[in-house]
Amino acid sequence: MRLKRVVVTGLGAITPLGHTISETWESMINGVSGARPITQFDATKFKTKFACEVKGFDVSQYMDRKESRKLDRFTQFALVSADQAIIDAGLELDKENKDRIGVIFGSGIGGIFTFQEEVRAYNENLGPKFNPFFIPKMIVDIAAGHISMKYGLRGPNFATVSACASSTNAISDAFNYIRLGKANIILTGGSEAAVAIVGIGGFNSMNALSTRNDSPETASRPFSLSRDGFVLGEGGACLILEELDYALARGAKIYAEIAGTGMSADAYHLTASHPEGIGAKLVMMNALEDAEMKPADIDYINVHGTATPVGDVSEIKAIKDVFGDHAYQLNISSTKSMTGHLLGAAGAVEAAASILAVQNDMVPPTINFMEGDEDPDIDYKLNFTFNKAQKRIVSVALSNTFGFGGHNASVIVKKFIK
Repeated sequence: MRLKRVVVTGLGAITPLGHTISETWESMINGVSGARPITQFDATKFKTKFACEVKGFDVSQYMDRKESRKLDRFTQFALVSADQAIIDAGLELDKENKDRIGVIFGSGIGGIFTFQEEVRAYNENLGPKFNPFFIPKMIVDIAAGHISMKYGLRGPNFATVSACASSTNAISDAFNYIRLGKANIILTGGSEAAVAIVGIGGFNSMNALSTRNDSPETASRPFSLSRDGFVLGEGGACLILEELDYALARGAKIYAEIAGTGMSADAYHLTASHPEGIGAKLVMMNALEDAEMKPADIDYINVHGTATPVGDVSEIKAIKDVFGDHAYQLNISSTKSMTGHLLGAAGAVEAAASILAVQNDMVPPTINFMEGDEDPDIDYKLNFTFNKAQKRIVSVALSNTFGFGGHNASVIVKKFIK
């Protein structure tokens, strides 16, 4: 069986850097930080008082308020990004065979805000009264469900949950369904809205978050000696993946081609990556094999790069093991230094950034580099693209995402050549 080629024909995003993909990309290449003091609840009692929130989000600009009350914030982000991506792709869905269009959307936590508020209301009311929308607002699969219901899309429809690798796994599944001929088009990506009391409190209890409250904008410092944890973010991104011949037949514009994906497990620890980067090494090798590429084919890696002391080191070890001498010829950057860590939505946002890097031959920076780490494994001869975007030919880009539980996923995108 000949596998079909899969291309990206539409992008949508709502992130801490902008309410559209173009705003987000413009902020990225200009090195803008999305971190600010938290506004969604009173964070004064918490060790971390800041996050990368989606600023100025007024749901009434996108949907009826009555309907929006049936949706958790993470689902609202999913619908907004999907709407944008459909328009961007020039899809007239009523003219398409909706039996052959699917939705595969990831989230690491889903409706955590809804869960928090329902439990709080129960405790305050001292009675067994729950909102009838509680369960369908909270469950992780509901974002994919709402997208499919809004547009009547009857193809493959499900959610992926693998912590911070969730939306990269969604993209991988969408890619495989299309190249195996099981769908013509799939809306894929992820969304997350965990900037809530239980989100900040839970991650604080693990000492996972930066506590640099005096300087939120510079708190996310991947590969700097003074890094002290990640900055929690929220938002969503949607990619329209399409079978190549189908896209060409309808005259679609093509951003890039999905070349291959990889998955692996660390099989090591609940939250920490393997210190030698074993799982990270394996996932990149698997992606290269799937894409039928060599390490020297990669020009840019959008790294997981969360600014945690162990995680940053292990990923660089893995990159040097996989790429050898070529590691010094490619660009590396962590866009989480600007967006914060969007958990289950991180992979979708970073895949979109990688696609735009390929399309524009521009590598977004790793901002907030302050000082070098004394750990020799963080080799500053590598091109970390610190503090300023770099213009260069990006024919192929690789994006890494690693999740709690040891879940690793990578996607490779390349310039489209007919």
